[in-house]
Amino acid sequence: MFPKLTMKTTALGLGAAALALSLAACSSNASAPASSTAGSSSASSAPSSSMATMDHSTMGSSSAAAAALVPVGTGDPFADAMTAASHMPMTGKTLADGIVKAAGIKGDPDSDAAGLRAALTSNLQEHVYLAGIGVATAYTKGADSAEFKAAAAAIDKNAVALADMVGTLDPKMKDPVLKVWRAHIGYFVDYAVAAKKGDKAGKEKAQAELSQYTKDAGAALSALAKGKISAGDVTEGLVHHVASLSEAIDALAAGKTEAYSKLHAAASHGGDFIAKLANALAVGNGVKGDALDAASTLRTTLATGLQEHVYLASVAVFVAYTSEGGTDSEAFTAAAGALDHNSQALAEAIGSVAGKEKQEAFLTLWREHIGYFVDYANAVAKGDKAAATKALEELNEYRPKAGAFFEDISKGELKADAIATGLGEHVTTLAGAIDSLKKALVG
Repeated sequence: MFPKLTMKTTALGLGAAALALSLAACSSNASAPASSTAGSSSASSAPSSSMATMDHSTMGSSSAAAAALVPVGTGDPFADAMTAASHMPMTGKTLADGIVKAAGIKGDPDSDAAGLRAALTSNLQEHVYLAGIGVATAYTKGADSAEFKAAAAAIDKNAVALADMVGTLDPKMKDPVLKVWRAHIGYFVDYAVAAKKGDKAGKEKAQAELSQYTKDAGAALSALAKGKISAGDVTEGLVHHVASLSEAIDALAAGKTEAYSKLHAAASHGGDFIAKLANALAVGNGVKGDALDAASTLRTTLATGLQEHVYLASVAVFVAYTSEGGTDSEAFTAAAGALDHNSQALAEAIGSVAGKEKQEAFLTLWREHIGYFVDYANAVAKGDKAAATKALEELNEYRPKAGAFFEDISKGELKADAIATGLGEHVTTLAGAIDSLKKALVG
């Protein structure tokens, strides 16, 4: 059993609370308030939004709004994590739009090139986190388990999304890139299996195949960019990807708590390389805009920071469900530390354009909504429908406050009501993921 979750104000406590919003469900198998969870589905099945019945007139009435905030899930925690994460790049774009105008930041966050950079960076970051979660699932539930099959489906959905992105630049390159990308995922699976078995020869074979992949993919992506980036430069960037993710897999196989900081590093290391690659793809294919201007950089920073928050939380939820001691385990503490690093980075991104005072205000609001999710998770664990409803009401009351904060720092460029409505998607998808995580990993 996990201990009762409480709101913390220390730095590590913030990370732990953010992650623990799903963990309290472990303390009991009591049923949760009714949600729109429809049972297990493939990772390609995204839940519909529960926000359709909500309008801005409900924001002043917490009970009315709570009725509209129905948790949305599929029963598949990996699909639901992807759904919760999928809102974040668009949220990053929306925030960047307002902040760029208010702060007079140079560039265009809405250019096609800026969109390409944000999409490519988000996709590759997601690939790393889904791969890490998939490996951990195979190690704990088995490679033949339904849970691993769901994780594998999510990884492949991400691969198809990358190929679709390639197809918008050059339709002829879509299938070849997908083939190479899927192959390298298979080599990582081979490496993970060998690492767990302590099979040195198997690991070396997988690494040799991954090494060849970096050359094949380097040539393909250089060709896609019409030579605006060399095959060697692409290969060099992919070599770092292979090395850093392999280190994380080794740590997972050995049961080391440093696995989570290594996974975080693997997802973060490629920022400069991906920016260079995205710029080359844009220039080589006549994509309008500047992928490297300050506005584009802010959009990508916010989009990936928010998306990373969802995936680091998912990693830590998994750790707590599968580690002896749950939220008191060393593994959970390590995973919480990785998320706290992300939380501080998000606050610093806000502070870099809005000032230290607003940076601290952002953290206060962030902690507040995390606390309400913790309350909701505890209520679900105990089967306390009244407390769960109260937590949803508090989350609804948080939404307009957060909207007002962003309207303030953007000098009115961002509208409070629009931000609050968007946060409804965050609440419903993340609350729905609580039920799916409990069902899949706890029962």
